Parts: sequence; C-alpha cells; structure tokens
Amino acid sequence: MRTSSPSATTPDVIIVMGVAGSGKTLIGRLLARERGAEFVDADDYHPPENVALMRQGMPLDDEARRPWLDRLAAVVEAAIEERRRLVLACSALRRGYRVRLGMGKPGVRLVQLDGDEAILRERLEQRTGHFMPASLLASQCALLERPTDDERPIRVDIALPPEIIVQRIITALRCG
Repeated sequence: MRTSSPSATTPDVIIVMGVAGSGKTLIGRLLARERGAEFVDADDYHPPENVALMRQGMPLDDEARRPWLDRLAAVVEAAIEERRRLVLACSALRRGYRVRLGMGKPGVRLVQLDGDEAILRERLEQRTGHFMPASLLASQCALLERPTDDERPIRVDIALPPEIIVQRIITALRCG
C-alpha cells in the first residue's frame, strides 16, 4: 500500500489498454493493488445503449464511444488534479481515444497488453457474464492503432502469467 504521495518520477495515472480478452481488468486490479492506487474499469462507464449494442454483437462507432470517453477523461483529469494514483483499464484502441483520456499529460503512462489473436479468442470464448462477445474481437483488432514509441508505452505479452506481467510493468515504471 502506498504510504506517501506519488513522486515526480512515477506516474499518478496508468492506462492499461488492449483489445477484449487481453486481461485489462485482471492486470489493472493487480497493478492498482501493488501500487496502492484506485482501480477503475472503463466497462463500468459504458451507457446502457452501448452495452446493449455490444451484447447484440454490434461494434461501437466513434459517436457511441464519445460520451463514454468523456466520462473516463473526467475521471482521469480528477485524479491528475487531486494527485491520486489511478489505474484505468480501458481498451483505448485508437491514438485519439488515448489522447482524449490524457495521454501526453505529465503523470499519465500507458501499458499495452498485447498478444496473439488465438489467445484472445480463446479467452473470450471461455469468458462468462460479460457483455462483449468473442464475435467482436475481429472488429477490435481492426480498429486497434498500436501505440507508437512517442506514446512511451510499456508493452507486455499477455501470454505471461499475470503476476509476471505486473512485475514487468512495475519494473518498467521504476526505470522510467
């Protein structure tokens, strides 16, 4: 658990991004616990209309994503202003979405969970109780704009065990 305020060298906000099935929620929760940070799952911020569309196997367009991204951006902005540690699990598939969420601002860092589409599909097909069907994986992969080096992403392979993924993220954060 965090015992002091965040230092100038570690980010206050970490956005854990990736397509459906990449493990954003699990890794985000573990990372937040490790850092003594608040955890926010972007899925909880979707309006009911978005959830209904996805349940029906229909991908969201930018218009449907806009209010969702605006709500998440407000959460990130509040954490930055209040100097609270926050881990946000969010698909953040396009660069423009990441910019809207605060990428590029001091104290915000990006983690990309990346992996083989076969692993992602298998995870989605085994997942129960979630509104995102495996049939939407292809649309997410097609929409994905992989972070570029100027976004300073911490890239981690989803094939690794969750505890190793979190330790690699923590090490990368310490190294800047």
